[in-house]
Amino acid sequence: MKNIKVISIRIVVLVFISLILSNCERNLSGDVEFARFSTNPEVFIDGFSSGLQYFPFQGSKLDAFKVDTEVRYSGSSSMRFDVPNFGDPGGAFAGAIFPDNGGRDLTDYDALTFWAKASQSATINEIGFGSDFGENKFIVTLNNMRISTAWTKYTIPIPDPSRLVVEKGLFWYAEGPENENGYSFWIDELKFEKLGTVAQPRPAINFGQDETMDTFIGTTITIPGLTQTFNLASGQNVTVSAAPSYFTFKSSNVDVARVNENGTITIVGSGTAKITAILAGVRAKGSLTINSVGTFVPAPIPTRNPANVISVFSDAYTNIPVDFYNGFFAPFQTTLGGAVNIGGENVIRYTQLNFVATEFKNPTVNLSQMTHFHVDIQIQEPINPGDFISIELGDFGPNNVFGGGDDSSGRVTFTNTALSSNTWISLDIPLAQFGLASRNNMAQIFFISDATISTLLVDNMYFYK
Repeated sequence: MKNIKVISIRIVVLVFISLILSNCERNLSGDVEFARFSTNPEVFIDGFSSGLQYFPFQGSKLDAFKVDTEVRYSGSSSMRFDVPNFGDPGGAFAGAIFPDNGGRDLTDYDALTFWAKASQSATINEIGFGSDFGENKFIVTLNNMRISTAWTKYTIPIPDPSRLVVEKGLFWYAEGPENENGYSFWIDELKFEKLGTVAQPRPAINFGQDETMDTFIGTTITIPGLTQTFNLASGQNVTVSAAPSYFTFKSSNVDVARVNENGTITIVGSGTAKITAILAGVRAKGSLTINSVGTFVPAPIPTRNPANVISVFSDAYTNIPVDFYNGFFAPFQTTLGGAVNIGGENVIRYTQLNFVATEFKNPTVNLSQMTHFHVDIQIQEPINPGDFISIELGDFGPNNVFGGGDDSSGRVTFTNTALSSNTWISLDIPLAQFGLASRNNMAQIFFISDATISTLLVDNMYFYK
């Protein structure tokens, strides 16, 4: 009975409140302005702005940043960053984020600006805003920023200010030694501005290229090469890497391919779909046309005795430790991708292939008792005259380290007449054909196409006798 009485009282109160509200003659005005987060544009002027924090990246030099009262562009102090020498036990690089975890409304501004100089001419690897050790949903990166010994003003445009309603990541950077030597650089007057001269937006996806890609149901693909380019008042064009959340993606056929706000494409059916995007109302240059050829057919299952096999990548065997399946050799390498799962099968998928390395140097592998190298490959595009795939092996020599004059390598090339599209090709290559001086400290496998072939699947990569 107590519960019933309580419920009855609540009903009466709710009815009473409802009657009061229904008889109220004043409605909410359409001009009501809701509270905004802080719109403070300052990050560092003569010190940290309110709420600003400092968090170094893991593996970086923890004390790389300090407030410098001796060197400054204006006012009483600047931000000083000390990049370590190569091999510095305190950290391999300098890098950190500067967030305001309370969040700021940056929709009134169109750029992050600052003055900077360095103790020597250098190129800062990455610098920008939007990194907060969280989603990094609206991260922006200016890559390879040239810096000199003279104070210079820099502008990092915001791809779409309307997205930054509650932004925590106000500044971040990552920089390594220059030619293995450390140096210092300074930043001052770091703030967001409304310049009004950030113009001619030219967004791009897939590096601005129109590409057609064969794939399978169940595959997921991340759209690469998301950028936004603006022209500044100086006449300079500035291109930044922009997070997927700045873009609005569209699939021409959602029964074949669907794309989410993170730029991840999921293949759900057979057929063709074209992925495009817009950024702040401007159509992005570039597209991905997905040609889904249906259900994925896995590579043949190896049947060789495991006792006679040293496996690098295969679900049929126990694999050796591998450092990476895609070693990035900037700026010469264009290859993207690595190990993925397609329809429940683990494979390696490379796109924009020119050359790529799988490396296993911790430890290297003694192949003195092995006789052959096996790999299954599938080329996901038409084969044209002049196309080729080369496979190169690299041995680190008796000193068991890269370099030192005792390394050896050799390659075997398969021309277009030996290749076919959208089917698995099983290659068994005698190790003698590579012409290696030694096979006792094997550490690398390269696939090389010089961009004649762009998209490649790899599976069952192993040595055997």
